[in-house]
Order: sequence, then structure tokens, then C-alpha cells
Amino acid sequence: MKLATLRDDTRDGQLAVVSRDLKSAVIADGIVGTMQQVLDDWAFHAPQLEDLYAALNDERARNAFGFDPARCLAPLPRACQRLETSACAMPGELLLRQAASDNFVAPHADVRVADEAWGIDFETGIAIVIDGVSTGVAARVAADAIRLVLLINDWHLRELASDAAANGAGPVQSRPATAFSPVAVTPDELGEAWREQWLHRPLRCELNGQRIRPASTNNDAAPDFAALIVRAARTRDLGAGTIIGATTVRHGNERDAGLRFDDHLRIDLHDPAGRSIFGTIEQRVAALH
Repeated sequence: MKLATLRDDTRDGQLAVVSRDLKSAVIADGIVGTMQQVLDDWAFHAPQLEDLYAALNDERARNAFGFDPARCLAPLPRACQRLETSACAMPGELLLRQAASDNFVAPHADVRVADEAWGIDFETGIAIVIDGVSTGVAARVAADAIRLVLLINDWHLRELASDAAANGAGPVQSRPATAFSPVAVTPDELGEAWREQWLHRPLRCELNGQRIRPASTNNDAAPDFAALIVRAARTRDLGAGTIIGATTVRHGNERDAGLRFDDHLRIDLHDPAGRSIFGTIEQRVAALH
């Protein structure tokens, strides 16, 4: 099934079920209110949501309406924690960093930066949302804990990162709030594209309307998500709603000038028939003031 969170007057938004073709949606308030509530009791809520998803795709759902990604918050507007493995990692490495998770950017919202000189850049990739797992979880159990898959756009300020590294500081201040795709998708919805706990479809990135060629990718060498869960849970439990991302495409390198204000970025991923699976991340780089 496909799920989204629509903007309302609350911090965590309103859960909606989205049709397979991304053309219609229905509010799930008769079942559950928010995405986090679904993840907290997946075994109870998911079967009911799947029934609603089937009814929506068969045009039997009551109160269905046209789906508008511009109304979406991140599928999980905030998370108990987020972990990332970077495009910089060497093949075979399982390097995870803790990342901010208190406030994610909506998929069609501007990213606001105070200064172009900070080296505005981005890394795109795939993320998963998991059920809770215990310390020392086995790989088989970890694979079964993957609940949702979504696209990620991890903004990066290269110059601030360089300054922080030179001063022995961490990378936190060089990472503006992260954006996710409008729709989160259960792995079974991905068919043959989801195998070995990885999504085997190419990302599509456009900058100012032009298809961009990524500077580096490590899709073939990236570890599977079950291995990342096992790594993350070596020393601690992971709560339901933990997000683990793999940024497999890095746009620029240190010689690039970086993005400028009013640059537009579009990220998508299509099925073999050319249809969007997750909806698009569409963002503009904007001045803070």
C-alpha cells in the first residue's frame, strides 16, 4: 500500500491512503490518525489500511479525493531517530551517522539557507522506516521489520562541513532539514524492484529542468537495509518509526560552486512503465530572509 501524511493544524498531520497511480487518496481517520500510530501498532492497523487501499484502487472508497503532493508533509513528519549511511562510504563499509529527526521538510517546500557561500548541495537516495527491533537483532528478523520505503533528499552545506571538520566538530550544523517523498510505500508494492532488501530502480534527478548526471554513485556496492538495521542495533534497541537512509547519489564535488538561490530540484523514481512510485520531491533553494 501507499501512505502519505497531509498537512492539517497539528504537528504530525493526518494519515491518508494513496492510490497506486497516485491520483486519489482517502483520509484514514476511521482507522488511525497518524503515521507514527500506525508504526506503533502495525499488526493491528496495517490490515485495515490494506483493505482501504484495495477499496481506493477499485474506486469503492467513500470520500476519496484527488491526491495533491503539495498538501503533504513528510510521510513521517518527525521520527524517534534517523540514521544515515553516506555516498562517501567505501564499498563494503557499514558506516552510520546519527542525523536530525525532529523536523523534516515537506516534499514540495523550499529549503531555506542563509548564505550561498555555505556550499549548498544535496545527496539523494532511499530510506526505510522500520518496526521496533531489539539489540542484537538477526538479519532475518531485521528484514521483516522493514515497514515502509521512501525517497530521501539530504541537503548538505559543504563549506560548513569543511569548517566543522577543520575544528574537530561534528557535521550537525552542515545539514539543513531533510526532505522525503510525498508517499511512503510498503515493500510488497514494489514487486521485483525490491529484492535483497534494496530498491533496484534508478533515481531521476533534475536541476532547473535539466537532467543531471550524478557525480558518484555506489548503488551496486551499497549494503542491504537489513545489514544496516543489524549494524544500528548492535548496541541498542531501535524504536518503531526509526528511519534509516542510504544516500546513494551525491550531486557535486569540492570543485563545484554549489547550488544558488532560486535553483529548483526535482527527484523521482519510476516503475518500468515510467510511472512515479513515490511522487516527486520538488524543492527550491531560497534565501532565509
